Amino acid sequence: MNRRHFLQATLATSTLLTTASVWAEPKAKIQIYVFSKQLQWADSYQHMAEIAAEIGFDGIDLTVRPGGHVLPERVTDDLPKAHEAIRKAGLALPMIVTHLTKADSEAENILKTAASLGVRYYRTGNYYYKPQTDILSQLKQFNISLKELSLLSQKYKIAGCYQNHASIPPTFYVGAAIWDLKELLTGINPDWMGVQYDINHATAEGGDNWPINLQLIAPYVRTFDIKDFYWDRKEGKRFKHHCALGEGTVDFKTYLPLAKKYQFTGPVSMHFEQSLGGAENGNRTLTIDKKEVIAAMKKDLHTLRTWLSDNGF
Repeated sequence: MNRRHFLQATLATSTLLTTASVWAEPKAKIQIYVFSKQLQWADSYQHMAEIAAEIGFDGIDLTVRPGGHVLPERVTDDLPKAHEAIRKAGLALPMIVTHLTKADSEAENILKTAASLGVRYYRTGNYYYKPQTDILSQLKQFNISLKELSLLSQKYKIAGCYQNHASIPPTFYVGAAIWDLKELLTGINPDWMGVQYDINHATAEGGDNWPINLQLIAPYVRTFDIKDFYWDRKEGKRFKHHCALGEGTVDFKTYLPLAKKYQFTGPVSMHFEQSLGGAENGNRTLTIDKKEVIAAMKKDLHTLRTWLSDNGF
């Protein structure tokens, strides 16, 4: 049975993947990349790449979206410059973060340019529900848009990944509940459109049920995010308080063995949303010494690498 037939059979029966994932790269070492949003305080592509290299990352998950490191309207000029700076620092650029939700001329320009530079994955933008409108009808429309985008991905041989993001009322993200993410991907070639799985958001949205949701979506996972949080309250309202890895409520002791079982081999995008002087929000000016930011990132990276090693990655 070839790779495509195996995947189709697996999805058709909705069974748990207990053998090697179709997304796995045999014997590949897990590569860890920094989400460049948290390095927007660097004053150039070269500076950003040098900081990432100093911290110890394998490369960069680069923002190519409004307000990001590369603006969509400048992608043909600036993405090659960023790629060259990253390459000169001895790092890789296998993945980018975009705002793309439909196949238009802007999407084609971004994907064509990224693919020409060897980028293998891109994160799409998100869709949002209108709460008072039929949910399944909305999903059907989003599915059409994502299918068209996947065809553009196929044209340029770069795989799209839709992130599961927890809702933040009054904003309701499509894919937060996971079951709808599977519906969103129905009929779409999974070679060119999959999931960027975020255990942080999956925990916030699904509570202790996240392992069941993970089982449902595992065949589609191409890349994944890492970050931690715990619940806090302010003025009677619950909110996510982001924190260093291992200090929050995300159950990495259960998640990482499951990720190993499903043969998730990355790449991993590492996010830093704990309080870091504005770096967590993509600010271009820090309110703390940059050494503190670098130290916090090094600490979390060491923690993650230790966990991955302990779990046989």
